[in-house]
Amino acid sequence: MVKIGTLDVWPPVVLAPMAGITNIAFRTLCREQGGGLFVCEMITSRALVERNPLTFEMIRFGPHERPRSLQLYGVDPAIIGKAARMIAEEDLADHIDLNFGCPVPKVTRRGGGSALPYKRRLLRAILREAVTNAGGLPVTMKMRKGIDDDHLTYLDAGRIAAEEGIAAIALHARTAKQHYGGAADWDAIKRLKDAVPDIPVLGNGDIWTADDALRMVAHTGCDGVVVGRGCLGRPWLFRDLENAFNGSPDRARPTLGDVTRTLLRHAELLCEVIGSERYGVADFRKHIGWYLKGFVVGAETRRVLALSTSLAELEDHLAELDPAQPWPGEAADGPRGKSGERQKVLLPHGWLDDPDELAIPSPDAEDPTSGG
Repeated sequence: MVKIGTLDVWPPVVLAPMAGITNIAFRTLCREQGGGLFVCEMITSRALVERNPLTFEMIRFGPHERPRSLQLYGVDPAIIGKAARMIAEEDLADHIDLNFGCPVPKVTRRGGGSALPYKRRLLRAILREAVTNAGGLPVTMKMRKGIDDDHLTYLDAGRIAAEEGIAAIALHARTAKQHYGGAADWDAIKRLKDAVPDIPVLGNGDIWTADDALRMVAHTGCDGVVVGRGCLGRPWLFRDLENAFNGSPDRARPTLGDVTRTLLRHAELLCEVIGSERYGVADFRKHIGWYLKGFVVGAETRRVLALSTSLAELEDHLAELDPAQPWPGEAADGPRGKSGERQKVLLPHGWLDDPDELAIPSPDAEDPTSGG
């Protein structure tokens, strides 16, 4: 059991927020498989405070979703504080996670995301405002190792977080420069845990299977794991994770027929969430390749599936596949989603000159791009 503020979490697993992915539909599928914390899509603090209608749509939770976890991103301590107070007073969520991991250039070049922890006083001010205004809700944070190997921030940031009352820290063990490329540095997770032994540390990066999660915990001593890209097209990974942490060797090995049934149900749920079959099926297209990864499905079939315009059409095309085709093993268990390293991290002019400067980035840094 990992204790995150007032929350007792078992298995010690967190679904990472992913833009356009971790809506009610996907969270529902994952929750049905296993336990943990399931975080909604990231929202910006400014949009929440300004009561942006789209933002309120993104933080909708189903009636059976408990606890409700919300990831908040912002760069201005005062706005973060107002947002945290709103969440607490209006009962919008049971847990607030703060994002300091986004490596997207349009965010870092304005001083946001994974660039922000370099400014230690600004980071401290944001964390203090969030914790002070959260009304007792647990506040956690997610971050990266730093900007690049020459500007690592995670140990200082972890100590500041512990001092300011953050309930848990998740570390994506890559730098912003690495983006999603290369290998995650699990040794960094161990160093962070050693630096802040009194609060939970959650490891993130290169967890593609439940056994990867067990290896990470054994290697680093971390208290739990955060899963992002590894569950794309594989909501049953949460069943595997629950089994793994409970000591069971059972792992899901769905046939293609099992996968297509889950795929179709995901599409149906998404249509319900969006409120339109046409737009729901269109939005679902990005998931098809993830679900079918590793299976023998021709390029033309994949193309036709991706061009489906209705649930009936999608179901008809899926019916043409061989339902008995077995789980392809490592071909489906490996990396998925975006990857690749950046040549450099874009930053505001003079950003690296003084790490103790209390420089609040412009509102433009609050871009609604999730990631970490």
